[in-house]
Amino acid sequence: MGAEHFHFSGVMAVVAGGLFLSYRSHEILSHSASRIQAISVWATLAYVLNGLVFILIGLELPVIMKNLENYSITQAINYGLIISITIIIIRLLYTLLITYIPAWLGKTKRADPVNPLWKGAVIVGWAGMRGVVSLASALSIPLLLNNGEAFPHRSLILFITFIVILVTLVFQGLTLPLVIKWIGIKDIEDFPPEGEQEAGIRLRLMQAALKRLKEKFSPDMKENELIRFLKKQLESDISITNQQLESLECDTTEIEEITRYHAVLMDIYSVQRKELYQLRKEKTFSDEQIRKQENQLDLDEAKIL
Repeated sequence: MGAEHFHFSGVMAVVAGGLFLSYRSHEILSHSASRIQAISVWATLAYVLNGLVFILIGLELPVIMKNLENYSITQAINYGLIISITIIIIRLLYTLLITYIPAWLGKTKRADPVNPLWKGAVIVGWAGMRGVVSLASALSIPLLLNNGEAFPHRSLILFITFIVILVTLVFQGLTLPLVIKWIGIKDIEDFPPEGEQEAGIRLRLMQAALKRLKEKFSPDMKENELIRFLKKQLESDISITNQQLESLECDTTEIEEITRYHAVLMDIYSVQRKELYQLRKEKTFSDEQIRKQENQLDLDEAKIL
């Protein structure tokens, strides 16, 4: 019981940590190079680990099928299908319940006539595919009990887990687009087109940069030609690149100006990241477009470093 509780707590801690890191990445990973490298490394690592997990399933399955004790393959498959159907039904009922409880308590902020509450609940419930976490939970079952005896029906539990993963990934995964189409759900956030979102986000970022320049760097704009040039570019369209800086004649004075110019840019990028965080809380634009602009900021900062 203690080991199972420890494993469950560890899984929840990893999930909670991942969510927190994703939402607060602009504060924790303040260096652009760290974020760029982290995205690439974790994307590759997740792909490799998922591949290894399913390779493990293929290697373990023949051994598990031989150790089903008094159960036949047909019986084990039937148990797996029954449990899969039970899991799907329970998840659907659970999502419907937690969706309508706030409405029954009068805490629903708005009613959407286009997309009733049950539509979103059904999609969330149907999207409950099982995978690596379920397999890890099953594989964490010990081989032996405390008294040295073999853990009862361990192979059967693993086989049923494989069936549940197969049913939810293949059946629910392939039918999810059909369920969405059948329900006829529409985008309740009513986001504008992607091009308009991108322009709107960049407009907010430029406004934040101009405000920062006027509030904090007014004295520099009177003395530093590069910072005045930056202000003019922000008023029309930010198009400052590292190549433009490299084309300047780098005497001692201009090197100092470039250093100060880089410091100003770094400060502006920091403010713009905070503005993106505010946009995410306001839910005015889609998370995809906000992350795209965040990645662009990382690339712009990488040109300076």
